[in-house]
Amino acid sequence: MTERIYTACVLIIGNEILSGRTEDVNLNHIALEVGKQGVRVREARVIPDVEDVIVDAVNAARANFDYVFTTGGIGPTHDDITADCVAKAFGVPLVINEEIARRIRARPTAPEVMESRMRMARIPAGATLIDNITGGPQGFKKGNVYVMAGIPSVMRAMLSTVRLQGGALVRSRSVTAYLGESEVATGLTAIQNRYPNIDLGSYPFMREDRYGTTLVMRGTDPAQLEAMLAEVKQLIVNAGETPHDVE
Repeated sequence: MTERIYTACVLIIGNEILSGRTEDVNLNHIALEVGKQGVRVREARVIPDVEDVIVDAVNAARANFDYVFTTGGIGPTHDDITADCVAKAFGVPLVINEEIARRIRARPTAPEVMESRMRMARIPAGATLIDNITGGPQGFKKGNVYVMAGIPSVMRAMLSTVRLQGGALVRSRSVTAYLGESEVATGLTAIQNRYPNIDLGSYPFMREDRYGTTLVMRGTDPAQLEAMLAEVKQLIVNAGETPHDVE
């Protein structure tokens, strides 16, 4: 029986990411954490704070992946439009969630600031909350779309409460050699063809004025991973080098 593979898409929303003023670190964390639950991130996009772009991206992703994770655009300012866009994508109105509103009101501030903060209490009708263990406003889930903050510490707090249905866990093995990719390319192709269910990737580097390649194997079958690792190590030896950093 064919193994059920659960897939995810990450939508990173924000002009500040595209401008280069802010560096995204959320994708790496999301991919690692959902991977622990047997979900594989298959696609990621960085998109601007533009309504039509966000709506189209959400609708395309939710139709093609089991899970969609968005980060950014749920704050208190005028350009935080992710909630509006997700509501439009699902064809439902925005409503004030009283649980989020209660959290916001629990932190007294000037009336004009409170008015801005209350924008964060708006979620699409029918959505459920994603807890925020920092105590701040929560994210929300609508259908298979999980909407979270862009601030890394807050996003991580939200994601830590999300539980997903996934498939077999993806495991990895790796080995490094001071060989150029071209020196092992033919051998790697042959090995990959023998193990179609294991992903074999090569990642070149330069360290201490020497070229090298790290070879990474990812799959769900531990026995096949070990067998592939053994063949890759032997390929390195046959090329006249010593395998390093076997993990």
